Amino acid sequence: MESVQVPVMERRLAAILAADVVGYSRMMAADEAGTFAALKARRKDVLVPLVTKHRGRIFKLMGDGAFVEFASAVSAVECALEVQRGIAAANDGLPADRQVHLRIGVNLGDVLVDGGDLYGDGVNLAARLQETAEPGGVCVSAKVQVEIARKPEFACRDLGERTLKNIDGPVRVFSLGDGALGKPGTVEDVGAKPDPAKPSVAVLPFLNMSGDAEQEFFADGLTEDILTELSRFRDLFVISRNSSFRYKGKAVEVQRAAKELGVQYVLEGSVRKMGNRVRVTVQLIDAETDRHLWAERYDRDLADIFAIQDEVTAAIVATLAGRVQAATRERVQHKRTENMAAYECLLAGKLRHHRSNRADNADALKLIERAIELDPTYAHAHAWRACVIGQAWTYGWRTDRDTVLSTVTGELQTALTLDDNDSDVHRILAAVALALGEHDKAVYHQERALSLNPNDDLIVVQQGELLTWVGRPEEGIEWIRKAMRLNPYHPERFWSHLGRAYFTARRYDEAIEAFKRITAADHSHAAFLAACFAQLGNAEAAQEQAREALRRESAFRVEPYLETQHYKRETDAAHLREALLKAGLPA
Repeated sequence: MESVQVPVMERRLAAILAADVVGYSRMMAADEAGTFAALKARRKDVLVPLVTKHRGRIFKLMGDGAFVEFASAVSAVECALEVQRGIAAANDGLPADRQVHLRIGVNLGDVLVDGGDLYGDGVNLAARLQETAEPGGVCVSAKVQVEIARKPEFACRDLGERTLKNIDGPVRVFSLGDGALGKPGTVEDVGAKPDPAKPSVAVLPFLNMSGDAEQEFFADGLTEDILTELSRFRDLFVISRNSSFRYKGKAVEVQRAAKELGVQYVLEGSVRKMGNRVRVTVQLIDAETDRHLWAERYDRDLADIFAIQDEVTAAIVATLAGRVQAATRERVQHKRTENMAAYECLLAGKLRHHRSNRADNADALKLIERAIELDPTYAHAHAWRACVIGQAWTYGWRTDRDTVLSTVTGELQTALTLDDNDSDVHRILAAVALALGEHDKAVYHQERALSLNPNDDLIVVQQGELLTWVGRPEEGIEWIRKAMRLNPYHPERFWSHLGRAYFTARRYDEAIEAFKRITAADHSHAAFLAACFAQLGNAEAAQEQAREALRRESAFRVEPYLETQHYKRETDAAHLREALLKAGLPA
């Protein structure tokens, strides 16, 4: 009887990344087509480009997850964290029920090779590690932790030994991010905490207690208005709306949220709107001691909503008396509408604007235009009409540049005439003036916006941008980093602003680090990376990035590109021109 030879399967050491979608079954049951489309888009726009960037290989795809092989544990972990940041950026502005979240596990171990597929304990353990991760987080094995231990950017938290399903014996598990570092722009990313000399406050999204989902905008609007009023106090450090609203729709443990946001105090509350009556409950909590410093309930007519906002703001400042000198702030009030229907239309419009998609942008414009119809003197509504139209232009939903520019400028001038104390009006006017090359005018409106609202992360980051364009990049860097502290979950474009500022300051290594933080990079980011490497004398890397810029935008040319930049000093424009040409990009 002939013996049958069993083929010897190939074995190799590999780092395995396992990713899984949180709540996949629930999402598919609620909206099968929408969930499928969202996951397909995340795979195409986030996962595949980042796996390619880190020289990984996807060897298995499922509807709700993926397995990826890497040659090194460092590459696998770098990719895992960037994927989580990319997913978080893609979620930005979406309602909670439409957001996609991943758990990721990374293991280093022996695997069996069968064609293009991999099997064995090395793969199985990665899958089980994924199950222990928090949504948005990454868990790794002890072998991976040893490989990355010398890199300070990979700070691990020891979760101890865990018993994992179908894995023999206890496994030592380490967490990276725990749902926080896997999101863009954490406090750790910018290397600084809020100024300890200033009380730091986060306003969590107020709960809608009306039992009516359509009133969600009202609760969100009240939260945003209180946050804006608090932001006017120079002696407070107030976390931005975008970061606070990360917690919307989630069960929030106050002390953990405060730690993630880097604040001492948290304001939380609820809203119940019934006809022309509104009930608001609020409480201010010292997160370090988990002690309630102040609480109040308001049961008023809807027309008193602005008075409630003022009372809440004043109470917070008074409660922190001794650390906040409210008298040192010039109390500048912007004009409010007396038409409650107009106010509610504006709140609903702003909520849709924040979702940052084409359909909601169109709905936002209709609602805000209705607010203006109801109260033509409502300055803030005119400012937001300009903002919504500007958003449509920025995202390419409108292509009529001259009409957009004329409409935006007209709306802002109307808002300015009606109310010179609206920070959003001056912020947008500064951006328009910069686009037109009117640097002095841009500086005037920017400084006015900053004086009116020194804690608005969009105003603060724009201050850093403007200082870079006018030839003061070192100052610009500090303002951009401050904006990142105000908004720990800031948009990825903040990294682009920081990279440009570092480049203008001739700090090329730091510019490269900033640009590499961007997961959804475009041709301009590749061009700047090419310029940085060229200035550092790394011709090979410069040429690689130049090829990438041309791959993403074949029509890229240096001189037309420089026309889109806003440098006031010719020396700064010449510096970028020289570096781009040195990298091999066509003139």
